[in-house]
Amino acid sequence: MNQAQLDAMIDLHMRFLSGRLGGRRAILKTVDLSALSFIGKDMRQADFTGCLMAGCDLSKANFSEARLYACDLTDANLTRCNFARADLRGARIQSANVEQANFDKADLRVGGFARDGMYDTGESVSFRGANLAGARLVGSMANGVDFSDAIMTGVNMTGADLRNAELQGADLSGAQMSGAKLKGAKMKDTILTGINVAEFSIMEADLSEAITDQNIGTSIQDLGEPLPQLIEVHRRWVASAGAEGKQLDLSHCDLRPLETLKQEQLTAIKGIGARFFGMNLYKIGLQSAHLDSADFRRCDMEEADMRGSTFRAARFSHAKLRGSNFEALVFGGAGGTKRFSPCDLEGASLTYADFSNCKMRMANFKDADLTNTDFRGADLRECDFTGATLDGTLFDGALLEGAILPPPESGSVFKMKADTQSDAQGA
Repeated sequence: MNQAQLDAMIDLHMRFLSGRLGGRRAILKTVDLSALSFIGKDMRQADFTGCLMAGCDLSKANFSEARLYACDLTDANLTRCNFARADLRGARIQSANVEQANFDKADLRVGGFARDGMYDTGESVSFRGANLAGARLVGSMANGVDFSDAIMTGVNMTGADLRNAELQGADLSGAQMSGAKLKGAKMKDTILTGINVAEFSIMEADLSEAITDQNIGTSIQDLGEPLPQLIEVHRRWVASAGAEGKQLDLSHCDLRPLETLKQEQLTAIKGIGARFFGMNLYKIGLQSAHLDSADFRRCDMEEADMRGSTFRAARFSHAKLRGSNFEALVFGGAGGTKRFSPCDLEGASLTYADFSNCKMRMANFKDADLTNTDFRGADLRECDFTGATLDGTLFDGALLEGAILPPPESGSVFKMKADTQSDAQGA
């Protein structure tokens, strides 16, 4: 279906809603509507069961009480769309922009189609990696829904049924969750700052692996001295090759109150498990740093200098790193020998992060989660992707000569131009 055909159908549907002559309810099943526009349209009570709506623009539209059972809304623009009381069972809403959308009392339970076109009950609704900031899900039936790595700041989930929901890595900062049901919900690394977690005991939620205001990490006030002073001492330590000063150790510190370390030079710091979540780290210098398990989610790190650093098991979900430098550092040795110190991102999570145009030659990505990571235009020559998850990873225009990629039979799904893929296979 093209846009003109869709517009004609929408006109008939609006006639149906207003009771005018010739009106007809919009009913489309398993139709490809990819990238079409519903901007501002009144689609109340329409039926789009099983339709492919990837990349569609539904901003400011009204889909209240509509049937969107098993629809694919991946990468769609759902900003300020009204889905109140809509049937979204089994829908896929991954990587969509859902800011300020309304899902009040929507049905988000399991559902879907089997391969033979018959109804199935095996697919959970997926908001994985979606931007739900400020959305309303008041009283919604969202048990078993996948919200992992979603941005859910300020979302209103009052009275929602979130039993057995997947909330790993989701950012629920400042969310309203009074009366929500959370028994069995998976909340590892879920951000729950700015929330009264005392209410969660009533909700039967397990917060042992969630990040709250109580367990976010060591406060910068507890470092003993002001951070600028500690940085100066550290710089003397670097300049003197350890003869003076002292290495800066920010391991397990919560650095978020600083808000920015823009253009700071922090060469060779130690920051195991440090929380940089959401900070402005534009053009920061972190060469030869030890930052295993650090949290860089949603950070602005464009044009950062990360050469020769280790980020094993670090988290970069939704971070912006466009144009950053992750190349190996080269050290001179006796007799003119050279030693390379490549960046180590083994086991790191880079889901939905922007690494486009980055310099990453020789980096180690073994067992890293690169789901929907954007590597377009990046230099990935001689990188090791053994065991990495490459679902939806973008490699268009990337340099991959000598890179170790999973074999095609591994089941990984990644996207790249045909000429780039040929270069990688021939390397």
